[in-house]
Amino acid sequence: MDELSRETPHLPAETIRLPERGFTIDRRKALIAGALCWTGFAVIVWLVANGGTEAFDRVGLLSGRSGTELALGGPALVREIVRDITALGGVFLRNLFAIGAVVALLFLRLKREAVLFAMTVITGWLVNAALKFAVGRERPQIVPHLMDASGQSFPSGHSFNAALVYIAMALAFAALSRRQSVRYTVIGAAMLISAMVAWSRVMLGVHFPSDVIAGWLGGAGWAFMAAALLYRPAKAAAESDQLALPVRKAARTSHRATRH
Repeated sequence: MDELSRETPHLPAETIRLPERGFTIDRRKALIAGALCWTGFAVIVWLVANGGTEAFDRVGLLSGRSGTELALGGPALVREIVRDITALGGVFLRNLFAIGAVVALLFLRLKREAVLFAMTVITGWLVNAALKFAVGRERPQIVPHLMDASGQSFPSGHSFNAALVYIAMALAFAALSRRQSVRYTVIGAAMLISAMVAWSRVMLGVHFPSDVIAGWLGGAGWAFMAAALLYRPAKAAAESDQLALPVRKAARTSHRATRH
């Protein structure tokens, strides 16, 4: 046993220091990011409604396809990788990660953050479903589909919900770090992963490029706007609880003293 081990006693699990409430998300930056995303989403909706994306969508779907059957180029491993990436935006995996994030936040005693994260994901899913119903765009038939897909095409549900879940998750946990480099790395990784999920839908032939771009912008915008609008009230409530905690402890101590 080295000298450091002898000097540092083993601590039981109950004494492990939990992360403090960081709340270091820049509300102004989150609002700007959300506004830019939803502005881009609105522009794409207008272009789709007016036929302005047809040439772009066709080129995007045909890229990487070859031969008379318009098969996806490359070895079979490429198709397997694309399917694995798209699974990250599927119902099972993204909800599994979302539930895991809620459990982790509850374990860290960040109950409000867990509730806000769950609210962000659920309301975002409802918004995407409503948008699909309102637009009613059919799925592309330009290239063969490499997997089964049903429902309306615009906006892409995988793209919207992957961006929503992973970016909202990144924002929730990045807020616990006071190091800007850590926050940007976590959020940037979530944006990259969700963007890969979005483009995989085009490679599989089940969505137009405009579907996935709009879906990603919508999901990311919802996550950023929710972080900007909801986490400040959570911070105020948490700080209020922390200020009131000594008062409650003193009241309990006084009550016990009077009983004895």
